[in-house]
Amino acid sequence: MKRNQTRNLARLTAQFFLGSIVLVLATLAFVWLHVDLATAAFAYLIVILLFSLMGSFAASALLSIVSVTSLAYFFAPPIFQFRLDAPHDVVVLFAFFFTSLIVARLIRNTREEKEAALETEAKLRRSQVDLRDSETEWREVFEHNPVMYFMVDASGTVLNVNTFGAAQLGYLPADLAGQSVLGVFLEEDREFVRNSVAVCLETIGQSHTWEIRKIRKDGSLLWVRENAKALRRADDQLIVLIACEDITERKHAENALQQSEAYLAQAQELSRTGSFGWSVATGEIVWSRETFRIFQCDEATKPSLQFVLERTHPEDRAAVQKTVDQASRDGKDFEHEYRLLTPNGSVKHLHALARATIDASGGLEFVGAVTDVTVAKEAEQRLRRSESYLAEAQRLSHTSSWAWDIRRGDFIYRSAEVFRLFGFDPEEVVPAAAIQARIPAEDLRQLGEVIRREVEQKSEELEFDFRIVLPDGSIKRVHSVAHAVLDGDGEVSELIGTHMDITAQYVAREQLEHAIVALRESEQRFRDYAETASDWLWETGLDHRVTHLSEHTNAAGILASGLIGAHRWDTACDLESEPEKWRQHRASLDAHLPFRDLVHRTVNRTGSSIYVRTSGKPFFGANGEFLGYRGVSTDITAMIRADEAEQALRKAQAELAHVTRVTTLGELTASIAHEINQPLAAIVANAAACLGWIDRETPDLDAARRSVEWIVDDSNRAGEVIRRVRALAKKTDIEKVPLDINEVVREAVALVQRELTSNQVSLRMDLTPALPTILGDRVQLQQVIINLVMNGIEAMQSVTDPPRELSVRSGQQDMCRVFLTVTDCGVGISTEDAERMFNPFFTTKSGGMGMGLSICRSIVEAHGGQLSACRNAGRGATFQFVLPVHQEDTS
Repeated sequence: MKRNQTRNLARLTAQFFLGSIVLVLATLAFVWLHVDLATAAFAYLIVILLFSLMGSFAASALLSIVSVTSLAYFFAPPIFQFRLDAPHDVVVLFAFFFTSLIVARLIRNTREEKEAALETEAKLRRSQVDLRDSETEWREVFEHNPVMYFMVDASGTVLNVNTFGAAQLGYLPADLAGQSVLGVFLEEDREFVRNSVAVCLETIGQSHTWEIRKIRKDGSLLWVRENAKALRRADDQLIVLIACEDITERKHAENALQQSEAYLAQAQELSRTGSFGWSVATGEIVWSRETFRIFQCDEATKPSLQFVLERTHPEDRAAVQKTVDQASRDGKDFEHEYRLLTPNGSVKHLHALARATIDASGGLEFVGAVTDVTVAKEAEQRLRRSESYLAEAQRLSHTSSWAWDIRRGDFIYRSAEVFRLFGFDPEEVVPAAAIQARIPAEDLRQLGEVIRREVEQKSEELEFDFRIVLPDGSIKRVHSVAHAVLDGDGEVSELIGTHMDITAQYVAREQLEHAIVALRESEQRFRDYAETASDWLWETGLDHRVTHLSEHTNAAGILASGLIGAHRWDTACDLESEPEKWRQHRASLDAHLPFRDLVHRTVNRTGSSIYVRTSGKPFFGANGEFLGYRGVSTDITAMIRADEAEQALRKAQAELAHVTRVTTLGELTASIAHEINQPLAAIVANAAACLGWIDRETPDLDAARRSVEWIVDDSNRAGEVIRRVRALAKKTDIEKVPLDINEVVREAVALVQRELTSNQVSLRMDLTPALPTILGDRVQLQQVIINLVMNGIEAMQSVTDPPRELSVRSGQQDMCRVFLTVTDCGVGISTEDAERMFNPFFTTKSGGMGMGLSICRSIVEAHGGQLSACRNAGRGATFQFVLPVHQEDTS
């Protein structure tokens, strides 16, 4: 500051010194030129004005004083004196002095204003530059800050958006500017956005925060947390500034955490295991959701030891109390099982395991798990039931199982049904010789040769038929299937197999042959009647008595004589058995209404019973008066008889189908026995393993639980096999229900899986998913599939190269039909056999009945489908059946 004052004083001195020099020079000039006072004053005034423009006011004021002194001394008379004689000279000097001061002041003010204006302009220029720099800096921040910024007006139109925000959504800023901000939000969130913007506009200057989803240009979603504030611009326009932070990863983490918690809860629910925590000091108990579910109580219930004891079965309550008291006293792990009495009266079996720990405050607490083991307890009962079911299935299907020791020549195992098959009491001790004694010598010799040949060839499977002669002389026919078991040296040591009583098959086949011949003859006879019969015309009068009949009725003897003049019901044979039918018919006649297809029973001229279908309509006179009825009648006896014959044929076919199913079960007995023995063996092994895990010093409950779960699965598996066997063996009426053809295929294939394995046949199933359902009988369709698969297996028995493969494929032929094909790579079908293979009793097998494919075609056609066969281009044959889609599925 002192430096500035010194600088200003120096500048003032210099200006005054320069001005003084100018005045001195001017004075000398004016004195030499003898200029008068006014002229000198005017010249001095110009000099002062010039220096006022260049210098400061103080310098100008000092020059004004010097100028007045100089004017008074050099130019005012008397000159060279400071005395003024003339008054007007005093006025001139004073006027000069004040004018110079005033003008200098005005010039100074003008110059200061100009300097201030110039300085203001310079400052304004600097401010503009700073503003542009600041705007550039802020725009850089706005554009490149890793936060999305939106500026929208009151209507929601985007006014501005930073580059980062637009890029996050897959747009350019120009793409979003001028568009509605709602376009980047989901449809269901747009109302929320509108309301949020409205709230911001109502509370100007206040910040509002929310979390919401935005849609990228590619359709993906982005979670953001938005902070918004409404502002009023200089033009009084309301705008909303929105800063958006990407929180997608945080949301994903939150969702993952929630999903993890859900998985844990689901895992506990699936394993029926709940967790708990118990603080001994405070008595506080914490349960997981699954524990609440096990105890069947609401999660709002506060668990306690007293609550647990109240829910415990009365017989187990004391033991539970003792276990809890000892654990809290000793501070050691505990484990126990007890029964839980639920509010609905049912009983659950629970297994609890807890581990003792010390909490942060040094108090004792237990952390453990409680498992609902009711299923495991029930599995033991199901296992026992499965064993009884197996025995019952053998009894119902007349199928017995056995095991034969080749070296000892004696039975290793015989089921109870073996004894019944040979006519012995299962409780008796019967040696093998006694059983062999009931086999005819010829059959026993052939049986020995078959076994000896198969043992030498080490065949995995063999089949043979033989007879049994019972003490009462009756004969049973038996079909046997056996599987060879090799020892460590690769030699056959045992045979495991089944015997099936197929006596009913032979009897049924003979009876069926006679029945089919008789039915065909009857059908042809009634068809001839129908072809030679004809309709006849009739007419009745006012009282409904017959007034006219076609002439050929009497000549042909179709109707009994004496019908003229009689009522129709006078000759009816069903008047008493069907009174309601005749009451309604007579009511129609009395009302003069037409009637159609009245079927009634009467007799012809020979006295034989016939069925007549009659239709008629009233006729009237010219004046509209009722005159009677005219109509036509038809002898439909042949049609009725044909229907009855067809029903009998269908019944016979159903009987044959049942017999064939039972026969197929006999052929699959080894597979069935394997399918049942396998889960039973697994159940025994898992039960032993479970006991081993439990008997450890520290029981491995997880392993024991897995063993119990496997026991449950194997029990269900064995039960499912038995259910399928019983369904095939059971003789029931046809029950058509909506079916998934793929599910029917899988169930059927499961029964022949052992046959496929034993014959070294690989199965390839190509089942089209989500096929329309069909309307059919599950058992009959399974019978068709099993028959086709077994035929394919047998057709490939002689095939050694290429590998044996059986293909089962399903699909949709068109909108109204689905198909199933069974393709083998066997010997194929000859042209001659292809024409006859679906005929009854035609077979290419030495021991076949020739009814399998015929029955299969009858079943498929009864379902409205078609069964066909063709020879493959290479080896083997393909059988295909097509079935209509269930109409409800089509609609």
